[in-house]
Amino acid sequence: MTETNSCETDSTLEEPAVEDDSTANSMPDAVETPSLTNAGTVFEADDENEANSVDRDDSASLFSTTTTTTRSKSPNTRKLNRLCRRVKAPKIVQPLYKYSSHVREDHNHQIFGVQFNPFIDRSQPQVFATVGKDRVSIYECERVNSFDTIEDSLPGIRLLQVYADPDTDESFYTCAWSYDAVTADPVLAAAGYRGVIRIFNPVKHQCTKNYIGHGHAINELKFHPIRPQLLLSGSKDHSLRLWNIQSDVCVAVFGGVEGHRDEVLSIDFDLRGDRIMSSGMDHSLKLWRLDKPEIQEAIELSSGYSPNKSTGPFATIKEHFPDFSTRDIHRNYVDCVQWFGDFVFSKSCENSIVCWKPGKLCSPWQDVKSQETATTVLHHFDYKMCEIWFVRFAFNAWQKVLALGNQLGTTFVWELDCNDPNMTKCSQLVHPKSNSTIRQTSFSKDGSILVCVCDDSTVWRWDRGN
Repeated sequence: MTETNSCETDSTLEEPAVEDDSTANSMPDAVETPSLTNAGTVFEADDENEANSVDRDDSASLFSTTTTTTRSKSPNTRKLNRLCRRVKAPKIVQPLYKYSSHVREDHNHQIFGVQFNPFIDRSQPQVFATVGKDRVSIYECERVNSFDTIEDSLPGIRLLQVYADPDTDESFYTCAWSYDAVTADPVLAAAGYRGVIRIFNPVKHQCTKNYIGHGHAINELKFHPIRPQLLLSGSKDHSLRLWNIQSDVCVAVFGGVEGHRDEVLSIDFDLRGDRIMSSGMDHSLKLWRLDKPEIQEAIELSSGYSPNKSTGPFATIKEHFPDFSTRDIHRNYVDCVQWFGDFVFSKSCENSIVCWKPGKLCSPWQDVKSQETATTVLHHFDYKMCEIWFVRFAFNAWQKVLALGNQLGTTFVWELDCNDPNMTKCSQLVHPKSNSTIRQTSFSKDGSILVCVCDDSTVWRWDRGN
């Protein structure tokens, strides 16, 4: 692995490695739970789908077997061009962040996910994880010391640990951070093509647990914002699953009769942890409430469940009916969704992030019923050259800054701290060697560092200017 800063003049980045379509499209083989000691290898830093996407309509089958288009292709491009809005280019301002350094991982495959650990104190060096191919890598953002020379004065990225999955066919798509409520140790979860959730303890340098339940690949993981033991997963098998990683049970499954009719691509909890929003290849966005008495009871029961003290398996809740569903916001795969207070930000392959809410603007979310059809679109955050799927945006901790990369290696940054969304400032982060698709972005806890990961195995660090 090599590290580069702005003072260096090494050659242009290599062409990105293209993901093997057979890996992305085929159904995973049956997987047995490996023993905890053999779940993988943790190395210290010092050691060492255009499966012609189908134009789906409202009558798409729940049991659709449409193969996934490769994540480097643009689905339904011709149809998309007819549906695009006429947009006005945003006002471009001075960049909010400046380039610091970048590194290249040695697997020569796409890096699909990146997440900072939000539970590290701001006074400590910030740590983030990346996932790509069969690797989970953990990095530390180095600080500038007063005694550094001019050549070494730019902050860098230092590799701490690398986990290599025992299955070389694995391709990790997503990761998420939490912590152990008993020991306070950091917890990192990762999952991908094989549909197996790996739970890591970076302090012990171990993969401590594995969860198998989904029948296909897992596209996104999210931990509950209040209960660190609750983990949510969204899968190619059209469902979401809520896990309790403390008692090792599946608390609830969201999907079925009125659930998603194709891959679930993105999921998110609201800030209170009472609601889930999910999105997928069926162009739909669905709201699932967790504050229902039966789900709350299941969550409480899961915390005290022990297989040694119980006569039977845990009674997993099956939630077939979402509390709201719409296909009116996007006309293509919805590959990223996040809550923004009581509003929702979501994107598709349409060069626009949409801010919207279920129901009418003045209606509180408690009044939104499952049969509700109305939606209110508040604003479009437009950008250019991002017409492939599985490209995800990120907010900073205060949801005052929004960042998204595109296919050309440019990162768009919006400043959201204004009352009028039409006055939102947008800046672009560009670098002559950043020319590959940026899959995901992530902000450090204090918002001072922005990290982007790309298809050419590179990890980019941008620091906020004074």
